[in-house]
Amino acid sequence: MSYEWIKAFHVMAIIAWMAGMLYLPRLMVYHAEAQVGSIQSETFKIMERRLLKGIINPSMTLAWILGLYLAWSGFAFKGGWLHGKLLLALVLSGIHGYLVGRVRAFAQDRNDKSARFYRILNEVPAVIMAAIVILVIVKPF
Repeated sequence: MSYEWIKAFHVMAIIAWMAGMLYLPRLMVYHAEAQVGSIQSETFKIMERRLLKGIINPSMTLAWILGLYLAWSGFAFKGGWLHGKLLLALVLSGIHGYLVGRVRAFAQDRNDKSARFYRILNEVPAVIMAAIVILVIVKPF
């Protein structure tokens, strides 16, 4: 498969991953406001689990596999912009892992964070995404 095709699938995986990473904390905002044991709370549990397992986890995995291939075959892992992008992708993956833990806490009715916390957390992936896009497109270093 050509480099351009792999890059296209990488971008599609990133779009799906980011869509989930932007939506999941928003669901958690509403879930944190729902009463434990309510129909709404149980519905949010299902939505969060399906979003994570059906979209976010597979798209992150594909984005990493394809991205590492592109970094190796296209750039031999060289370039300051690429190192910055990889670092930010690791941070985003760490946030992903944190969200996995929050989904588990909600599933067990052990959420200890406020809706405000999730509103703030919801902005972090967007900021990281903007920085990554600038690094990839502008290549400032």
